[in-house]
Amino acid sequence: MKEILQGKVKTVYDTEDAENVLIEFHDKVTAGNGRKVDFPEGKGEVCCQISSILFEKIAKVGVKTHYLGVDGNKMSCKRVDIVPIEVVCRNLAAGSIVRETPFEEGISFHPPLVEFYLKDDAKNDPLLTLDRVRLMKYNPYDYIGITQLINVTLKSIFDEMDIDLVDFKLEFGHTSSGDLVVADELSPDSMRLWKKGTKESFDKDLFRKEKGDIVRAYKYILQQLKEFS
Repeated sequence: MKEILQGKVKTVYDTEDAENVLIEFHDKVTAGNGRKVDFPEGKGEVCCQISSILFEKIAKVGVKTHYLGVDGNKMSCKRVDIVPIEVVCRNLAAGSIVRETPFEEGISFHPPLVEFYLKDDAKNDPLLTLDRVRLMKYNPYDYIGITQLINVTLKSIFDEMDIDLVDFKLEFGHTSSGDLVVADELSPDSMRLWKKGTKESFDKDLFRKEKGDIVRAYKYILQQLKEFS
């Protein structure tokens, strides 16, 4: 297979089908825009497996995704042109919004906040206004509706598991036929998950804050998703 793109924790490969790619999830975790790195064994496969379950879940409510199938730590996906915008949905205040605003950690947002960030590590992924998104020739409301539907779907799933979906990040892409689809991954690497009533983390904050074993936490989430499927 020919390597197309090597990201921080995943590599994308060409396949025999020009319309599809293979994404390999690595046993690697980064934080601080790649400044902090570790290589926890088993992390790639568990993120891949969680993503496969959640992609299948949101597909059932009509959300189009790039997901086709999974085998271990490798995911078959439709080839897409990635939109250079990250969409973040926040149900509770945590992370950057606490550091950069007066909001205290744990405050609920009703309705949930949907924010846009430029996907550019060199610029440190700055926050975008709706007008800036429009000037980039994208319609922000195309993404807001999909994000809100995904939020309702994922919140319902995690509520059954006694887990708060604090926030999550989405990436989007366009297929060769022009369809807008959810791409990248849906795993604890790209969301915050707290045990209800305790704020116990089951996400990458364990690595960011050096507060626990992320592989053990991610495996717990995977086990719970399988049990509640």
